[in-house]
Amino acid sequence: MMLLNSKRIAIIGGGPGGLTLAKLLQLNDVDVKVYERDRDKSARVQGSPLDLHEDSGLAALRKAGLFEAFKQNFLPGADRMQIMNEQAEVFFSDHTTKQIENFDSKYFRPEIDRGVLRKLLLESLQPETVAWDSHFISMTKQENGWLLHFKNKETVYADIVIAADGANSKIRPYITDIKAFYSGITMLEGAIYEAGTTAPNITALLRGGKIMAFGDRQDVLLGQKANGEIGFYASFRAGENWAADSLLDFSDKAQILEWFKKEYPKWNSIWYELFEAAATPFIPRPIFCMPLDQTWETLPNLTMIGDAAHVMPPFAGEGVNMAMQDALELSENLTSGKYNTVKKAIAAYEMNMRQRAAKVAQASLDNGDRMHSETALSTMLDFFNGH
Repeated sequence: MMLLNSKRIAIIGGGPGGLTLAKLLQLNDVDVKVYERDRDKSARVQGSPLDLHEDSGLAALRKAGLFEAFKQNFLPGADRMQIMNEQAEVFFSDHTTKQIENFDSKYFRPEIDRGVLRKLLLESLQPETVAWDSHFISMTKQENGWLLHFKNKETVYADIVIAADGANSKIRPYITDIKAFYSGITMLEGAIYEAGTTAPNITALLRGGKIMAFGDRQDVLLGQKANGEIGFYASFRAGENWAADSLLDFSDKAQILEWFKKEYPKWNSIWYELFEAAATPFIPRPIFCMPLDQTWETLPNLTMIGDAAHVMPPFAGEGVNMAMQDALELSENLTSGKYNTVKKAIAAYEMNMRQRAAKVAQASLDNGDRMHSETALSTMLDFFNGH
């Protein structure tokens, strides 16, 4: 804590990584503020559920004193998996073998709704920790810190700034000009509300867990969310500018269904219900990854965590876990007394973070290649069967 005495810390971005970091710093009596561009805590629908891992996401929650609260709010059974082909024939299922709750196993990856996790973290923070409706524009150096400029807000001074503002981070360019590369895969995201009524066949197929359906270089991935919702993705190889080049109207349900029928011609009509029942608009997501060998010179008062530091494909389920592990390790470096300057604490964090993230990003890229190959079904069956 000596390093941060009388210092003001600004975290830009109120996602799981930023909020976890704020909580861990507050436990050490650090003066920390989170600046989030969302208008308020309920400004937008949160995305797909998150599966947290023992040595990263769950480790951070334990350190934050939130593990018991997590256990009260996770989604039992949502981590159960079925692997299917285009015809919705089941080739693998762990529904009968996987325990609904098994926190004693380091391989247990319990799922929690993204919005529920955010609420849990927000409610654990001191009042007024998050400054909502704070749209970061730019920052300028002032003495040993930074002046932060926001849209339609007063300028704020911070001694240390931590970027937790995601894959399109506006703060990352102040640290490095290294940019992410396109992975070759695009995902078209959809969401179904009140799925038991609006998509009964898919709901029955899903059984409250997850499905990965594999065709020839094409996938359909879906999972149960809280409140009877289902999130899904059509995932496929495409050019980086597919969304614009396709000329599709992503608010037109009928048009997107016709696209699916044309581009996924061998797929059973049961999958059509996904597109018929989905809310609009659909969201195209080109998948990017940070170069695995990225490096930069450590700054004495500025660093980054999560996707801002190491965006990666979602095919290993590691994104949020890496962000929360970043928060855990950075907070420990800054408050443990092990380092005699903030710069040394940040440098040690960044070196370990880059190495750790590179390994996971490579695994994510490899999984993406497996999942979008001509032999995806057999390859992934071997993978899940431990061969």
